[in-house]
Amino acid sequence: MPPEFERVSARLRRTVANRAKNFCEYCRCPEEFSPDSFTVEHIKPRQAGGKTSAENLAWSCFGCNGRKYTKTSHCDPETQQEVALFHPRQQMWSEHFSWNDDFTQVIGKTSWGRATVEALQLNRVGVVNLRRLLTSAGLHPPP
Repeated sequence: MPPEFERVSARLRRTVANRAKNFCEYCRCPEEFSPDSFTVEHIKPRQAGGKTSAENLAWSCFGCNGRKYTKTSHCDPETQQEVALFHPRQQMWSEHFSWNDDFTQVIGKTSWGRATVEALQLNRVGVVNLRRLLTSAGLHPPP
């Protein structure tokens, strides 16, 4: 079967979700409280030759997955240069992102982080509201 049609097995899906501890690997929302469903996301899109393998898969809420779609790069709003988006298998979230003072907004610390914040709209209204509620309940930010 060609890679663009290969389905993610239930076992691989569980592996990806468990590895991410059931948090979106982009916006860091917890699956159990998310208004969006979660899915396995191909970091390098299948249309670009990305494989359906653990090394190329991320756990993603529908909001981030839908905004990323087949994107692999975006313009860094600070430098105006096209850069690769954050790659959860090759980069550490904490090296490219941080939280604002009340933990409701993701701040891009690097060109990859800033481009990803903008491309995936990591601070969309529903996610910020969820973070606010989870912070007040002592359930955010994630470890």
